Amino acid sequence: MAVQTVTKEDFESLLLDSFLENEPLEGTVVKGTVVAIEKDLAIIDVGLKTEGRIALKEFGQAGRDGTIKVGSVVEVYVDRVENAVGEAVLSREKARREESWVKLEEMYNANQRVEGIIFNQVKGGFTVDLEGAVAFLPRSQVDIRPIRDIGPLMNVPQPFQILKMDKRRGNIVVSRRAILEESRAEQRSEIVQQLEEGQVVDGVVKNITDYGAFVDLGGIDGLLHVTDIAWLRVNHPSEVLAIGETIKVQIVRINHESHRISLGMKQLLADPWEGIEAKYPVGAKFTGRVTNITDYGAFVELEPGIEGLIHV
Repeated sequence: MAVQTVTKEDFESLLLDSFLENEPLEGTVVKGTVVAIEKDLAIIDVGLKTEGRIALKEFGQAGRDGTIKVGSVVEVYVDRVENAVGEAVLSREKARREESWVKLEEMYNANQRVEGIIFNQVKGGFTVDLEGAVAFLPRSQVDIRPIRDIGPLMNVPQPFQILKMDKRRGNIVVSRRAILEESRAEQRSEIVQQLEEGQVVDGVVKNITDYGAFVDLGGIDGLLHVTDIAWLRVNHPSEVLAIGETIKVQIVRINHESHRISLGMKQLLADPWEGIEAKYPVGAKFTGRVTNITDYGAFVELEPGIEGLIHV
């Protein structure tokens, strides 16, 4: 049986290969074991010639539980195998960031929600911790309506929608508003499904404009047009309605695609024009009240809701 001779050069090469195979490469995430805790530092063994030190604060950020103890196995990022004092340079924060980026990219491509924690205020918005990766939340994307006090939203896990990701620049932009709008759209859809044309419901006047009033039907708004408020002439909705007033309305029309609802009040009253020919026959004489004067004539009210024109 032939015996293979190993030279000194071969032995050095094999030994070097062994070190390279077992030695974590710089810029990678590896598992390490906590071998000691000294004051505010954790001593981590990742299989190198020397251990590395990581500040305990890196294991607990933005309100998350970061308690560790001797013997805990943690994933860390190898920044450098050995620094000037012969220690491995490790980072838990960078490891969490690397882990998060892979997961977040998958969720972003699948258009899925992510969970994060608002933990700081910066110029133009806020910073959000997405399990290690730090994202920017523009102030306009916090809520559907501007909010004065964001305190109750700080340090609380909640869902966000990723609007943009750029790993090369390390930028992530998220939105809380998109989640709220999606939830509101779902609620609006459920409410619309329960409503029917011709149904009579109670609503609260939410806003008044020149062309009508918006009425809250319990989570969704309907438009009460000025021409559908009463049979008589209404110059402005504020003549009849007040914000905060509860009124009874009929659902005149529903657009299930746009979730737009048209409402009416006069539909709940008898139409004064029914049987008008018999009540006011042609050639008969009646007394009326002048309600409006124009260049081409005058409008005269015979009874509420019934007007005629005396041409100039």
